[in-house]
Amino acid sequence: MSEEKSRRRTPYPAEMRERAIRMILDHQDEYPSQWAAIGSVAEKLSVNRETLRLWVRRAETDEGRRPGLTTDERARMKALERENKELRRANEILKSAATFFGAELDRRQQR
Repeated sequence: MSEEKSRRRTPYPAEMRERAIRMILDHQDEYPSQWAAIGSVAEKLSVNRETLRLWVRRAETDEGRRPGLTTDERARMKALERENKELRRANEILKSAATFFGAELDRRQQR
């Protein structure tokens, strides 16, 4: 699990999430569908069904059972997007400064 995820505050401890996911993945064959297994486990652990479904989907993706970005890839993507935004902002500042100082130099040369 990524560092960013582990810092996030959630009402459920990581151990509980992992246990719930394991329960569903290990026992889903005993139910007519995965959703039925999720509903049963959610009721037993007093967790919202949709929350549990999202945990299971993320775990399946992280394990390669389902297509999509893994948790680590998502964290990396967010970090790169944040860095990209900062670099674009820095470039805009530099362009503005270059324009300003370029105009200032032109004025000095015309005198």
